[in-house]
Amino acid sequence: MHERLQKVLSSWGVASRRQAEQLIAQGRVQVNHEVAHLGQKVDPVRDRICVDGVLVSPAIQPDPLYLLLNKPAGVVSTCDDPWGRRTVLDLLPKDLQHGQGLHPVGRLDAESTGALLLTNDGDLTFYLTHPRHHIPKTYQVWVEGYPTQETLRQWRQGVLLEGRKTLPAQVSVVQRHPDRKTLLEIVLKEGRNRQIRRVADQLGHPVVLLHRTAIGPIRLQNPGVPEVLPGCYRPLTDTEVGFLNSQIALTLINREPMKSEECRV
Repeated sequence: MHERLQKVLSSWGVASRRQAEQLIAQGRVQVNHEVAHLGQKVDPVRDRICVDGVLVSPAIQPDPLYLLLNKPAGVVSTCDDPWGRRTVLDLLPKDLQHGQGLHPVGRLDAESTGALLLTNDGDLTFYLTHPRHHIPKTYQVWVEGYPTQETLRQWRQGVLLEGRKTLPAQVSVVQRHPDRKTLLEIVLKEGRNRQIRRVADQLGHPVVLLHRTAIGPIRLQNPGVPEVLPGCYRPLTDTEVGFLNSQIALTLINREPMKSEECRV
């Protein structure tokens, strides 16, 4: 049975589907000793598939891993960085940095902190980064000034970004600091590129600090499991992995064409 090459690489834990597409576009993937091309279909049973000259196959597929990382500021949410900046994989032990196929699910921009999922389950990454997928994500956000009730109402109802209105959001005031800044708790069900920062700028209250505390029920501080400190990680519980798999099922039911917009906040 023939399947798209990037899907095969993803299902074998070599890379996320998007990263597999990049590998193919860069000419780093060979099928039967010939350089592969985007959109190529392969027979995963019969075809010889190599990445950077190394043969890959289901036989060397690593065990599935699901980690929750507390990303500190200044670390980029990628597997490698052409400018030599520290990446989220650099925060892991050496045995997890290489040969496991771990990659981040979605992104937090370099100055943002908090909850970030890492996995080598390419199918999970593919479905959880679907633009129509609405897992709620919770943020603690310090903004400049004191947003009025009208400003908060606009934020909750949705704001136009590049001609498209954001989905309704939960926005509540946690604390008003005497130093003219406000701590908000924001729950989003979408993740457009730098969405919180762009909306805050548009409403006149630029972000000072942005920290993601939870992805659905998966929290940095969850009862019964150790708190994840900045720069540290923990494996997901069986219940948390079950939740993520249930979201894949929902996405399959409501599947729509993929869009390429990356999710950074």
